Amino acid sequence: MKKYSLLIALAIIIGAVSSSFITDNKTNEEISISEVIDESGLEWFTDFQKANEVSKKTGKPIFGFFTGSDWCGWCTRLKQNVFAKEAFIKWAKEEVILLELDFPRRKQLPANIAKQNRELAQLFKVRGYPTVWIFNTTKNATTSQVSINAWGSAGYPQGAVAGKEEVKFLADMKRIFATQKK
Repeated sequence: MKKYSLLIALAIIIGAVSSSFITDNKTNEEISISEVIDESGLEWFTDFQKANEVSKKTGKPIFGFFTGSDWCGWCTRLKQNVFAKEAFIKWAKEEVILLELDFPRRKQLPANIAKQNRELAQLFKVRGYPTVWIFNTTKNATTSQVSINAWGSAGYPQGAVAGKEEVKFLADMKRIFATQKK
């Protein structure tokens, strides 16, 4: 089991990211983008702190999806060939809290979300996209320091049978989950 003890950095991330808002220019109202329900009905968080709160309440680990939503072809393929498939949707709803950590080139994220995403990518040593990390956090009761417990990572399911990429991806996830005690 890989365990990254990211005490101070994670505390900074949690403190810096209390909520995510953008302004609607037409109405000058703030719009929360901390969670999005996609076309398949999956709930994707963009705010680590909110995803972590739900993770703690449900006991489910976080599925951190590092992506370049508007430029990464492999990220788009992963969404289409894995995330949009019924087997993945069922698994995700039952097993994980989804967190999208986006690095777009043509749109601008709120500053706190962009900072959070950069820091998490640095902590997990993300070198390419798409990358998925499964992890949870623990908080030391006496020191209040937070640690990330990284379970494992995956990318696009290379070598999978065309049209069955979700089968290999879910098998990879099963292997990662097998390393943990529930």
